[in-house]
Amino acid sequence: MTKTILITGASAGIGQHLALAFARRGYNLALAARRLDGLATLKTEITQQYPSVRVEIAALDVTQLDTVAPTLQQLASTMGGLDIVVANAGIGDGGGPVGTGGFARDAAVIQTNVLGAMATIDAAVAIFRKQKHGQVVAIASVAAARGVPGAASYSTSKAAIAMYADAARSELHHTPIKVTTLYPGYIDTAMNRRMKSRPFLVTVEDGAERVAKLIERGVQEAAVPGWPWGLVMWLLRRLPTSLIAKQNPFSE
Repeated sequence: MTKTILITGASAGIGQHLALAFARRGYNLALAARRLDGLATLKTEITQQYPSVRVEIAALDVTQLDTVAPTLQQLASTMGGLDIVVANAGIGDGGGPVGTGGFARDAAVIQTNVLGAMATIDAAVAIFRKQKHGQVVAIASVAAARGVPGAASYSTSKAAIAMYADAARSELHHTPIKVTTLYPGYIDTAMNRRMKSRPFLVTVEDGAERVAKLIERGVQEAAVPGWPWGLVMWLLRRLPTSLIAKQNPFSE
């Protein structure tokens, strides 16, 4: 039986290419994002390349928390159920160094990356509990391993959603519902192209393909790519603050 995957933030970046990766695998797609025009273009591209793949799209701003569950429920009903939900929607443009007047942007990062992702995971699990099966995927980041100087809100958001997913994984341990948490490193998307340094960079196509393979394997947690980012995350958790501080691009 053909599986169905729902992806939030699917109009660009990793979400867009993840949709293409699963279309190549023959999955039916439920795609959601703020920009409906981008989704419509992606839907046309997929249906032209993969005529047997069913694609449904929906406008969704995950920061509008009361709309998340109804949108996922509507897509689940339209598609006849969901097998996988990927909480991918996120932003990275925080307010810069702590205490420099950028807190409104920091709050926006938390609203999208934490509350929006939590709402998505919560709605997905509610659907899966009724279905008695499913897999929910949280897209975190290697930045979850340690507070990144100059990106406090982004690091916080990704650590928070990883912890939320970990709690859900424990709660659902004795059920048929799987929880996967992925920690991408630098994947070439618009979110990070303004950064001066992007070590171990991979293309968005390669990154999305690696994410798709890990989702299909049903892993609990994994860095993307596993090498070297798995080791980097391990080291980051153990390095002294003095060394982390040397990487601060805003040091006085």
